[in-house]
Amino acid sequence: MNKQQLIEQIKQKKSFLCVGLDTDINKIPQTLQAMDDPIFEFNKQIINKTAEYAVAYKPNTAFYEVYGAKGWQSLERTVQYIKNNHPEIFIIADAKRGDIGNTSANYAKAFFNSLNADALTVAPYMGKDSVEPFLNFEDKWVILLALTSNKGSQDFQYLKVGERMLHEQVLQTATTWASSEKMMFVVGATHPEELGEIRKMLPDYFFLVPGVGAQGGDLQSVAKYGLSKDCGLLVNSSRGIIYASNDYDFADRAGDEARKLQQQMETVLRDHQII
Repeated sequence: MNKQQLIEQIKQKKSFLCVGLDTDINKIPQTLQAMDDPIFEFNKQIINKTAEYAVAYKPNTAFYEVYGAKGWQSLERTVQYIKNNHPEIFIIADAKRGDIGNTSANYAKAFFNSLNADALTVAPYMGKDSVEPFLNFEDKWVILLALTSNKGSQDFQYLKVGERMLHEQVLQTATTWASSEKMMFVVGATHPEELGEIRKMLPDYFFLVPGVGAQGGDLQSVAKYGLSKDCGLLVNSSRGIIYASNDYDFADRAGDEARKLQQQMETVLRDHQII
């Protein structure tokens, strides 16, 4: 999926919602536990009820890798199910990879060729040569960690590097590696004013914004500071949607929560004359 196709999906669905599939087997309904692949079955039902409101899904690979080969199979089945039934939806593998060249090249093949994800989250700490292998795949995206929503972001991301903070230096340098057609940035929803400053720096790039909902981020603040002329945002909600209920109605409740966010997003897009 290229940038223009993603923008068109946002306009068609009137939504910039990304649903995080951080599926914890200990939190899914007991009725699914006896199935051969309870994680996939849970994901499938969540997808069936939320796909009309979402433009992206973001499985966090740690929630699958923890179960070894069987967990990876659940992830593969989930991605394939989305591809087969909702090919218009953008799939982000949230794996936060990044290493020296040959290692990154193999990570890229694993997630872009074998898994067939559209995008991968990548850590920038090791610099350009650790990111470039991910950029060599046509119609695939790198989503670079920039300013994260966790408390520990204060430890390094706000350190001064010359006249800039470290996350600002990462952003500026990374824009020399790839255009807004190949790269996005992770910017947490718990930093709305900083999001505004980053938007001024990068008017054309998409931001993946975690932290709305359970982590305390506010959609209206994110939109106020982060919207671009083409929207430029993918706002992720995980726990607030997929664990809206742990009973038999879990999928319906997830759909309800996704619809509420989509309706708020539609209002935002209309107010800013994006749709």
